[in-house]
Amino acid sequence: MTTIGSVAANFTRDLEENYRTIARYAELARESGVDFLVFPEAAIGGYLSSLGNHGDTVSTAGSLPPAIRLDGPEIARVQEIVGDLVVAIGFCELDDDGVSRYNAAAVLDGHRVYGTYRKVHQPLGENMSYASGGDYRVFDTPVGRVGLQICYDKAFPEAARVMALQGAEIIASLSAWPAARTATAANLQEDRWTYRFNLFDSARALDNQVFWVASNQAGTFGSLRYVGNAKIVDPGGNVLATTTLDEGLAVAEVDVAGTFAAMRAGMFHLRDRRPDVYGSLVEVSDPADERTLASA
Repeated sequence: MTTIGSVAANFTRDLEENYRTIARYAELARESGVDFLVFPEAAIGGYLSSLGNHGDTVSTAGSLPPAIRLDGPEIARVQEIVGDLVVAIGFCELDDDGVSRYNAAAVLDGHRVYGTYRKVHQPLGENMSYASGGDYRVFDTPVGRVGLQICYDKAFPEAARVMALQGAEIIASLSAWPAARTATAANLQEDRWTYRFNLFDSARALDNQVFWVASNQAGTFGSLRYVGNAKIVDPGGNVLATTTLDEGLAVAEVDVAGTFAAMRAGMFHLRDRRPDVYGSLVEVSDPADERTLASA
C-alpha cells in the first residue's frame, strides 16, 4: 500500500516562511504515514502576483519569483527538510544560460532529485514571465513511476496521455489555480473555475486510469484568489480525499498494483486506443485556422 498526501497552502515571496510551511506539512505527512507528498506550483518563492490577458503586463521584474537553480541552496534546503519523504514541489527554475526562467517542478527526497519538469502550456500571458518547456517524461521513484505537470497543463488531455503511455502510475498536477477573474462566485467552491479545476482532475485520472494527485495554492497572493481543492483521485475518477477550499492536507492510502489490475482487467483505455485514426491530433495547424477557432 502507498499513502499519498496533497497540500493546499499559501506560498509567497518569503522563502523562510515557505520553508516553515513545507516543514509543517512534511511533519503532518509523516504523522499520517505519507509516502508521497505533493506541494503546489511555485511553493518555493510564490507564483506571479497577477495574470495579464491580451498583452497586458503580467509582472514587473522586481515582483517576479526568485529564480532557482536545481543545484542551488533552495532545493538543498527543501531536501534537508523532507528527508526520506518523497515530494513533488514547484518553483521558478533558472536555466543554465543564467537568463531564461521556467515554471518548473521536481520530484525529490533528501538524497536525490528523481526528475524535473518545465511547464509546457502557458495561460493568459504567462509567457511574458516564463519560457516554455518542451516535453513530458515519467520518473522512477521509490513510490512508483511518477509524471509531473503544472496547472493549465491539466486542460490538455494529450499532456497526461503522453505520460500514461510512458507507464506513469501516479501523475502529480501542481497548481496555482485561481478563481475566475470576472463574475466570481461569492462561494469560491461554486466558482466556475473551481468547477473546471475539479472536473479536469477527475477526467484526466479516468482518461488514463492513473492515480492523480492535484495540489493547489490556497488563500490570496497579489490579485489572485486561489481555490485550494487539493485532492487524490483514483483511476476511476473518484475523489478519495480533498481539502475543498481550505488550506490543509488531503491523505489517501492506495493499492497501486491492485487497483490497476482491477480497473484495467476489463476496459483498459490505453490498450483500446486507435492511434491510426488520431492523425489530426499532432498536425501543426495554420495560424489562420487558429485565429478562426479563437473567434468562433
